[in-house]
Amino acid sequence: MKKILLVDDERWVRAALKWTINKLNLPLQVVHEAPNGLEALDWVKKNDVDLILTDIRMPVMDGLALVKELSGLKGEYDVIVISVHDEFPFIQQAMRSGVTDYLLKPVEESEIKVCLEKWLSKKSNKGMTSKPTMSEKENIPLSTIERVLDYINKTPLDQITLKEAAESIHINPSYLSQLFKQQLNKKFVDYITELRIEESKRLLQNTTLRMSEIAERVGYSDLAYFSNNFKRIVGSSPSEYRNINSKTSDDKLKKR
Repeated sequence: MKKILLVDDERWVRAALKWTINKLNLPLQVVHEAPNGLEALDWVKKNDVDLILTDIRMPVMDGLALVKELSGLKGEYDVIVISVHDEFPFIQQAMRSGVTDYLLKPVEESEIKVCLEKWLSKKSNKGMTSKPTMSEKENIPLSTIERVLDYINKTPLDQITLKEAAESIHINPSYLSQLFKQQLNKKFVDYITELRIEESKRLLQNTTLRMSEIAERVGYSDLAYFSNNFKRIVGSSPSEYRNINSKTSDDKLKKR
């Protein structure tokens, strides 16, 4: 059984987390609880623990200060921080400090299950004594991006928005926007625009759909805006592109 330390200034939150963790039937046991980072730090110095779940905002010593103090100790500690949506700058700071993962309040059973199973899998693969490498730390946000990309791939282009994509994986839209820029080196809106233009090129080449129908299919309600975007990216208007590249036109010529 892996040992867990819960750190949160609200007793009912600790009780709810402990109850949820026990309910998951994973090889995990909450062995201690602390109401702030300072008490948690004192306990860790005298006891063994495999994983620390800590709130970010707490009196006396907050979660970020706790993470910093833990890094100065001889032991190696895995930490999962817990926060709310409007504290994403703190989450980013925590991730840069090397925490293992993060959860958002209110913590859903499904989310904590995925988070803990992922941690257990990493521990079993790496062995209990190895600490996450820098590349592994950097991949934590990337896993979030991968979930978003999976959502985008499964969702019709005319239904994709930053807000809906963020809600699909329960994160803040502004944080998702920042992650996109960091991990993919482009804005979310630019990425979706590229997908829409590529799909419109495919439809122009392979179908006889009207221009307005193609625009609607890829997420543009305004035909003029679609045409301007297309020309800006492709270098020609949708009509010009179809005349040059349309396979349906080629088929018609062959039939003649």
